[in-house]
Amino acid sequence: MPKTTRSGAAKQSELPSTLQRSDELAQRTFAHAYDAAIEQYDGDEERAHRVAFAALKHSHEKVGDSWRPKAEYGPSDQHAEEGYGSDAPTAGGVDANASKAHLYDVATELGIAGRSRMRKDELVEAIEKENDRRSREALR
Repeated sequence: MPKTTRSGAAKQSELPSTLQRSDELAQRTFAHAYDAAIEQYDGDEERAHRVAFAALKHSHEKVGDSWRPKAEYGPSDQHAEEGYGSDAPTAGGVDANASKAHLYDVATELGIAGRSRMRKDELVEAIEKENDRRSREALR
């Protein structure tokens, strides 16, 4: 089922819950990428979702239970840099390529304990875990 209306707007009822709580640009980015991929890959919904999230992660990062624009366009982690079939782990929407200072600010916003003693990779992992927790909590 298409994720966009005839006018090009994202259909709220067709979006994942984290995107329903995100800005219009994130919603449109996901919906347009999904619709193009579903057509290109002959209705393969799983593949279309992967393509849409990959497109979204180039322009947005997941913070808590929603997506927000990144300061710079580009892949969010090594998995995104390498593309489909990569063995590298994904950071689940966390902008692992951002500076440690940015990740620290996100960790502060999310109230992650012990963040001042964490290395960059530990900040990424802690933010990813907190994002997942908040997303699950928001579904309740």
